[in-house]
Amino acid sequence: MAEETPTAGEFVQSLDRGLAVIRAFGPQRPLLTLSEVSREAGISRASARRFLHTLVELGYVGTDGRAFFLRPRLLDLGFAYLSGLGLPEIAQPHLRELSERTGESTSVAILDGDDIVYVARVATYRIISAAIGVGTRLPAFATSMGRTLLAFLPPAEREAFLERVELRPLTDFTITTRVRLRKALEEIAAQGWSFVDQELEEGLRSFAAPIRDASGAVTAAVNVSTPVRRGGVDDTRERVVPPLLEAARRIEADLQRAGTRIR
Repeated sequence: MAEETPTAGEFVQSLDRGLAVIRAFGPQRPLLTLSEVSREAGISRASARRFLHTLVELGYVGTDGRAFFLRPRLLDLGFAYLSGLGLPEIAQPHLRELSERTGESTSVAILDGDDIVYVARVATYRIISAAIGVGTRLPAFATSMGRTLLAFLPPAEREAFLERVELRPLTDFTITTRVRLRKALEEIAAQGWSFVDQELEEGLRSFAAPIRDASGAVTAAVNVSTPVRRGGVDDTRERVVPPLLEAARRIEADLQRAGTRIR
């Protein structure tokens, strides 16, 4: 039976606004007041109040009487997706081995809109001021995994991203021009891996490689994050990149054996 194509009249605006309230929170915004939620979600204070109190009643949001915060029950929504993905379970043992070989934190992420979302991780220490775990979202343009995923997008999709993205400076090192970012993505596509030096947070370097699923498409990336104090760029690259690329190939092989297509 053919699937029905949704029409404009079937779009539920109230659901869209409710999800915008949830998306207003993030690693840098764990606690938000009513006014802040209204501003971040782009809705009126009255609408924000109704959505927040509904989410509080449902157990997805908590409040201390002034500020609001996400509650662990919200993870149920993400885990429903992850449980059917297959990628986290396949990648996790390879991340552990990669972490043991490099002595660094390792992660796998996918692209979701203009952000990356962490789906698997082995942490040896906190790499940035905000804690990172499964489900964490970070801007793709300033992360090694994000740039890897962007570099291997179809050209039209990559250009569309470059046209719409807001290249805000996260540190003094962040690339903030489309010309420089486009060049960086072209270089990543040519060499097959990416390197981001203190663009997400000062003192942090990160290397990433693409992961192809059973369809052959680059739909995930694996990375190694390391503090600058570990050593110079050249020494760190020689220590990290070979095992990183090997881990990416092993994850790919397991995904292909399992027939896993990452959605």
